[in-house]
Amino acid sequence: MRWLAVILAAGLLAGCSNHDMSDLKAYVAEVKARPPSGISPPPEPAEVETFLYVPGDRRDPFTPDTNPNEQVETVVDSGLRPDPNRRKEELEFFPLDSLRMVGTLEQDGKRWALVKDKDGTIHRVTTGNHMGRNYGRIVEITEDKIKLVELVRIGSGYQEQEAEVSLEQSE
Repeated sequence: MRWLAVILAAGLLAGCSNHDMSDLKAYVAEVKARPPSGISPPPEPAEVETFLYVPGDRRDPFTPDTNPNEQVETVVDSGLRPDPNRRKEELEFFPLDSLRMVGTLEQDGKRWALVKDKDGTIHRVTTGNHMGRNYGRIVEITEDKIKLVELVRIGSGYQEQEAEVSLEQSE
């Protein structure tokens, strides 16, 4: 049975071949007889006006501009550093300007602030908690604002900077 299928397939394939290739040879001869198509020449480059630099009393443009009368600001490393081993709190993943204070509450003599993040989630924070991307530590909570001290990178060190988040006024 297999041999019959193989012989039948070979016979069908042999019937598909056409040894007369005259039409193909005629097409190839016609294409070769066509005149070659020309390549258009590239466009002429535009004239560029030359400029001769005469320095005169002007500075050399290839040397850094240094003014001896200008004082260079030196940055002194204050030794302040964020604690790399401290686990980040949830509000430290948000920029400070995307956080809004929405209220305060007192519980057992301790004042808490309610802060809404950009996703609409409300968080409860107190003095000592951290928020914002600049390692902001809450130092005071009043009825209408949260005061923080942030560590801002300057040069190779950090500097403390005060910041605050005010109570969001309802419309």
